[in-house]
Amino acid sequence: MSSQLEQFASDNSSGICPEALEYMIRANQGSVPAYGNDEWTQKATDYFRELFEIDCEVFFTFNGTAANSLSLAALCQSYHSVICHETSHIETDECGAPEFASNGSKLLLAHGKNGKLTSESIESIVTKRTDIHYPKPKVISITQSTELGTLYSIEELLSIKAVANKYNLKLHMDGARFANAVAAMNKSPAEITWKTGVDVLCFCGTKNGMALGEAILFFNKALAEDFDYRCKQAGQLASKMRFISAPWLGLLETGAWLKNARHANQCAEYLENQLLNIEGIDLMFPREANAVFVKLPEEVIHSLKAKNWQFYTFIGVGGVRFMCSWNTTQSRIDELIGDIKNATIAKT
Repeated sequence: MSSQLEQFASDNSSGICPEALEYMIRANQGSVPAYGNDEWTQKATDYFRELFEIDCEVFFTFNGTAANSLSLAALCQSYHSVICHETSHIETDECGAPEFASNGSKLLLAHGKNGKLTSESIESIVTKRTDIHYPKPKVISITQSTELGTLYSIEELLSIKAVANKYNLKLHMDGARFANAVAAMNKSPAEITWKTGVDVLCFCGTKNGMALGEAILFFNKALAEDFDYRCKQAGQLASKMRFISAPWLGLLETGAWLKNARHANQCAEYLENQLLNIEGIDLMFPREANAVFVKLPEEVIHSLKAKNWQFYTFIGVGGVRFMCSWNTTQSRIDELIGDIKNATIAKT
């Protein structure tokens, strides 16, 4: 097999954390009812309600694209539109799935510093056109933490919700790295979701230590009407649902979801500090969760790739994203830093 050394391309690269794996093995004992009618799924959904301090509707999908696309489709008609940041995952990395799932709801792109929407940028889009020839804005979609690794503060969330209320818009949160946001902000999950006006959250398990599986939480339960049918039609109803819900329960019951996120954030902080000690290395965005974005000379990037380091450069010329995970180690970070230092010295 090829090298299996830790990499920094994505937190999707990591394996299954021990807690999720242990609960999956436990769920493999005996036979249980299919399609989510099992004890594991019931316990997991109840635990979400306890964690978020609210009686919400909970659904599971295999991946984040399905979670985002189906939940947005539940909030929109085909003639509606979704306001999102120009760097959002639903715009840049989901192959048109939100539009496909909703039978045509258009994504309206807004600018915003450090990957974040603002109440002003949202309002400018909502008021840009109100004629019948333009898709009617219906949903605001925000990402926490953002695609650029930054965080929406509670004040920013409340400001966005005020605009949503003003124009009767629903608020969707893409929580691909929601656990990392909770850990970084030191706030309860409730405080940065429904208590600040979020109607539906897509909570990622895959990036937090599971093999697969996302949870969709409808805090506004009325919006979840017939959502189980939507999941079934889209091929997202797992027949052996316990192998998604049991690992979720493993993360939640043991507290591993938060432990994993804190570890990833701490590793990113360490990586950031080490990078800032290298002359000529500049951060592109504030490091607030588990992603570090830096500007590297092209020669350094080529040198790292020649040494089989894996990372993304989707952010523009010279832009590099390093992502830390639940199982990132300091020793591997030190190896990366060493190679960056050597490449920088060689360049000069």
